[in-house]
Amino acid sequence: MTRTRRATLCAALLGAAAVGAVALPSAAQQPPIASEPLSPRSVFTDDVDVKLKVKVDGKERVVVNATDASRTQIVRFTVQPGAKFPWHTHPGPVIVNVTQGELVYVDSEDCSEHSYAAGTAFVDPGHGHAHTAYNPTAAPTVLVATFFEAPAAPAPLLIPTDAPADCNV
Repeated sequence: MTRTRRATLCAALLGAAAVGAVALPSAAQQPPIASEPLSPRSVFTDDVDVKLKVKVDGKERVVVNATDASRTQIVRFTVQPGAKFPWHTHPGPVIVNVTQGELVYVDSEDCSEHSYAAGTAFVDPGHGHAHTAYNPTAAPTVLVATFFEAPAAPAPLLIPTDAPADCNV
């Protein structure tokens, strides 16, 4: 290859790369929801049961039992503005700490929305309880989730479910 052809090819490749960097939408560079494991799926060496009693305003108290809470994992999620988790459930309960921004949690039972700001936490009961959640703000939302009854890898921590027919979220 001649020196001129090599220079032309190099200039064309650099030009294409520059156009691609400018033309690609920011969503291609930043996933709508990114997950970062903060721990491996870990196993308690002791026999551990977890019992959580949760009373959300206007609802009955729910008791969540994790009789085999032996597997745990902690994951940080970064949710971009307007991004929404698909409808899903979890194998066991999840304790969620919102560390930045705001997250709106939508319960499938009655389509009720509960907003959680940075510095607040909530419990998702898992065990087939379907829900979604989204970031209603113009800035990223960050949450740290502690999963109990996490299955051995590579089984998923989020199990897809169908959206309720009467929910418009």
